[in-house]
Order: sequence, then C-alpha cells, then structure tokens
Amino acid sequence: MIRTLLKPFSFLPAIALMYMIYAFSAQDAEASSQLSYQVSYEIVETTDNIFEVGLDDWQLANWAHRINGVTRKLAHMTEYFLLAIAVSFPLYVYGVRGIWLMLLAGLICVGFACTDEFHQSFVEGRGPSKRDVLIDSFGVFWGIVLVRIIGWSGRKTIFRPSKKRRRRRSSSRREPDYREPDYRDPDFFVYPTNRNDF
Repeated sequence: MIRTLLKPFSFLPAIALMYMIYAFSAQDAEASSQLSYQVSYEIVETTDNIFEVGLDDWQLANWAHRINGVTRKLAHMTEYFLLAIAVSFPLYVYGVRGIWLMLLAGLICVGFACTDEFHQSFVEGRGPSKRDVLIDSFGVFWGIVLVRIIGWSGRKTIFRPSKKRRRRRSSSRREPDYREPDYRDPDFFVYPTNRNDF
C-alpha cells in the first residue's frame, strides 16, 4: 500500500530536471554565455591547480574562452543524460521494460529537447539549433542504456529458479543415497556395546 502511494514521487527528479533545463534556456544569450564561461574558467583553473602548470590570469582566460563551446555542448549532453535516467527510472518502477522503456523514455526526452529548442526561439539573442537536439539525443541514448544495464544486472542478481526446478532440486535432495552394502568391509559388522543400543 505504501509502495503504491510512493510510486508517483519517482517522477519528481525528472520534473525537477525539466524545470532546471527550462530555467537555463530562459536565460538570454549574454547571461547564458557568461555562465558557461565561468564554468569553463573554473575547469581550467582547477586543472591548473591539480597539475601545477602555473598559468597566468590572461592564459586562464584564454583557455576558458577556447573551451567555452565544448563546455556548453558537454553541459547539454550531461543535462539530457541525467534527464534520461530520471525519466527511465519511474517508467521502470511502473513496469515498462525492454524496448518499450527505451522508446518511451527516448520519445519523452527527445520531445522535451525539441520543445526546449523551440522555447529558446522566444529568448532574446538565442534561437533553436538542430545540432543541439542531436547532442541532447546522444546524452539521452546513453542515459537509457545505463538504466537498461543497471536493470538487467539487478534482475540477474535477484534471479530465482522456477518452481519446477525448485521441486526437482528438493525432491532430489529427499531421495536417500542408497549404496549396496560391502560385506567385506570389517566395520560392516559392528555389534552394540551399550545396553541402550539394543
């Protein structure tokens, strides 16, 4: 009963991610570029600190500007990778399996990517991009594949044999291990030494 009531809450992560993606898409071009540049700068600065390269500020800014485009595309792919996992999980909870899970989750996520790009056409300085939809779809694909792998491996670990197999095993265990007596064995004729053994 409690499990049935909690099932609808499995959609909350997907709804939260959709809202987050919608909020990022609602930013104008300048704010979006500034955010991705800050992320790129943090990546370059962290890499510089780890490997102790000792880059100057202008070099950090230059590298951040260079990888800005790649950062944006990776952010797109990561967002929809996580969205695919968040959408696939509740569908799996509700019993959608196999190819239907991949088709339904893929349709929901790619459809949301298309509507998100359409939404960007109304934002100042931004517009729809077919390439972004392809990048989003690539992330969706790998998110669904990951859920399928986890679901498949989980089923393998909790696999139980069928009733027929269990019956065969239990019946074979009950059968006595009968062997012909070996009368030549000296221990075969053992007489009781205790009175209570008679």
